Amino acid sequence: MAVKKIKRRKARKVTLRFLVFGVCSIVVISAVLGSLSKMWIDIYEKHKEKEYLENRLVDLEEDGESLSIDVEKLQDPEYVSRYLKEKYFYSGDGEYIIRIPQNNSEK
Repeated sequence: MAVKKIKRRKARKVTLRFLVFGVCSIVVISAVLGSLSKMWIDIYEKHKEKEYLENRLVDLEEDGESLSIDVEKLQDPEYVSRYLKEKYFYSGDGEYIIRIPQNNSEK
């Protein structure tokens, strides 16, 4: 009988160790997987943000090119004069502005 009790105690200890080791392993694996999933989500968000910013950079570069063309045009006094006359109805000395309304209904 004493031998059976000792074997049962050893079996319980082994089972308890296995159970504790299993629970600890599950906790560690869960923590690692949770951390990895958070990292992957962060990487995905950064990737999407990078794509958005690259597209924004391209748009801003195009806007910059058109603005530099506008600056070059505004260096020309004749262009500035014509622009002011067309957009703001500016007239020079001895010039008159006659505004003709446009009728969209007539063809």
